[in-house]
Amino acid sequence: MSFMLDARARLAIELALTAGDPDPSQHRRQDEEARQLGLCGAEIDAARHGRSFDAQLSIALALATAGDDDERRRQRARAVEAGISGSACREIEAFASLFAAV
Repeated sequence: MSFMLDARARLAIELALTAGDPDPSQHRRQDEEARQLGLCGAEIDAARHGRSFDAQLSIALALATAGDDDERRRQRARAVEAGISGSACREIEAFASLFAAV
């Protein structure tokens, strides 16, 4: 099974990377978007904690939330072992970098 950085995966990454943001309007927007994408409350909560019930998405979240270069390298290697392509890893990292200043 090939991993795709689709709308659900992008939102899960956003949820993980912005979980500490105190803006309640952002959380409401994210919750509404998640429901529109078919995520249940437990999936939203898991994503906000950097986890997923889907194994590949959970690994992608670990890569997206990696704290430093060493951890990022370890998580990238783990992702490739799990069948996430190098190009998908780069896409995950690029998308995650959009939230670095958040």
